[in-house]
Amino acid sequence: MVEIFGWFWTSAIVVIAVGAVLLVIGIYNRLVALRQNVRQGVANIDAQLRQRHDLIPNLVSTVQGYASHEKETLDSVISARNAAASGEPTSGSEQQLKLSLDRLLALGEAYPDLKANTNFQELQRELAETEDKLAAARRALNAAAAQFNSARESFPAVLFAGMLGFKEADFHRLDDSEKGTVDQTPQVAF
Repeated sequence: MVEIFGWFWTSAIVVIAVGAVLLVIGIYNRLVALRQNVRQGVANIDAQLRQRHDLIPNLVSTVQGYASHEKETLDSVISARNAAASGEPTSGSEQQLKLSLDRLLALGEAYPDLKANTNFQELQRELAETEDKLAAARRALNAAAAQFNSARESFPAVLFAGMLGFKEADFHRLDDSEKGTVDQTPQVAF
């Protein structure tokens, strides 16, 4: 009887230990998958920023032919683009770029020939699509970060997440290691 009782407790301890290990493995795998979703969201934002930055020289070149005396507006767009493309896109530099682009696009209203230009219309459409995709990518990143943080902070994951190296995903500021780099600044001559 004592042997059976000892065997039962030994078996119970082994089952509990195996169950705990499987639980930790399951938590780890789920958190890894959710962290990858956050990283994908960061990469998607970086891709849209890169696309936006790549469109700007073409847009400036198109406008330049029609509004060559609007040098100040063109210079401000290039300056804002260079600041945003410096490798560390911040909300301030991206906001300044957006304002400069709005002024540049407003030139289309002042110059009917430019507004009717097919290249200008196509670049405007591409820029609008890129802005829409960028907004969607930011929403997706926020959703992925919220899902990751919820999973990380829920029980029983909260007991192991810190020990396993999972840090909270930030909605507003990206860690340097998570930031993508935007392509080098192109040369645009006036």
